[in-house]
Amino acid sequence: MRLRDRRQFTKPEVMIIPMIDIMFFLLVFFMISTLYMVDLKTVGVDLPQAVHAEAQTKVNYVVTMKKDGTLWLEDKKISRGDLVRQAAEAQRRSGQFSVVIRADQGLDYGQVMALLDELKGAGVTHFGLAAESGGAK
Repeated sequence: MRLRDRRQFTKPEVMIIPMIDIMFFLLVFFMISTLYMVDLKTVGVDLPQAVHAEAQTKVNYVVTMKKDGTLWLEDKKISRGDLVRQAAEAQRRSGQFSVVIRADQGLDYGQVMALLDELKGAGVTHFGLAAESGGAK
C-alpha cells in the first residue's frame, strides 16, 4: 500500500474574496427587498408636489379623495358617514390615532376642508395631507 507524502497535503484556505462578494450581494438584496415591504394599500391619485414633503410610516388611516369626490379608506371605497364614524371610534380607542388625506390635486379645496372639518368634529386631532416629494423651490 502506497502512502501519500505529507508534502502533498495543503492547508485548507478560506477564500475571502468570494465570501465578500456574497455578503455584498446579500446586503444589496435585503436593502432592495425592504423597499417593497412598506406597502401602502391606496388608490392611485395625482398628488400635488411639495419640496419639503416627508415620508410617514406610522399612519392609522390613509384616506384618498379622488377627483370625482369619492372617498377610499386604504383600497376600499367608503361613504363619508362611515369614514367619520370609524375614525371617531378609532380615536376613542387610541389617543395616537392619525389620518392622512391623499387628495387629487384637481380636487376642489373646499371638499378637502369639509372632510377635515367633519373629522375634527368627530374628535380626530392628528391630520396629515399627502404630497409627492419633489417640485420646484
